[in-house]
Amino acid sequence: MTIRSFEATKPEIKKGAYVDPQAVVIGDVILGEDSSVWPLSSIRGDVNTIQIGERTNIQDNSTLHATHDSDYHPGGIKTIIGNDVTVGHQVILHACTIGNRCLIGMGSIIMDEAVIADDVIIGAGSLVTQKSKLESGCLYIGRPARRLRALSDEEKSYIQYSALNYVRLKDRYMQDNA
Repeated sequence: MTIRSFEATKPEIKKGAYVDPQAVVIGDVILGEDSSVWPLSSIRGDVNTIQIGERTNIQDNSTLHATHDSDYHPGGIKTIIGNDVTVGHQVILHACTIGNRCLIGMGSIIMDEAVIADDVIIGAGSLVTQKSKLESGCLYIGRPARRLRALSDEEKSYIQYSALNYVRLKDRYMQDNA
């Protein structure tokens, strides 16, 4: 696995977390217990903190970054992802906050200062624009992303299933490479 320090700050990889050998995790990154980072994903904590919760999966070709400290953004903007989140293939997360139990569909982009509440699904290919605030329990789709409707109980249950399925899958990878 490619886990690299940046300016003496090394990523913190918690118990049971998995980083694929073809992924890269750099600098000020915290990867929560039982979380996973899949091939060709880049998590670059060189200008600010990237915090990933427990049982969260960052799927193939995803890019996570943050915003640096400047006159425009004093202190910069961290990227914070909650627990039990599925980040689909080829997603870009930049200086945003994602709550617990969310599913970010493949190819979506979440921009600076966007805040996604708990229990949200972002449809594939959606664009969540800068400073957007998305309410809990809803499905959002489009470019820019708009609220389509409330989530069903089955959809909410699926978000949790997806997160736990990736915990099982990363366990298989870790066992296979032990």
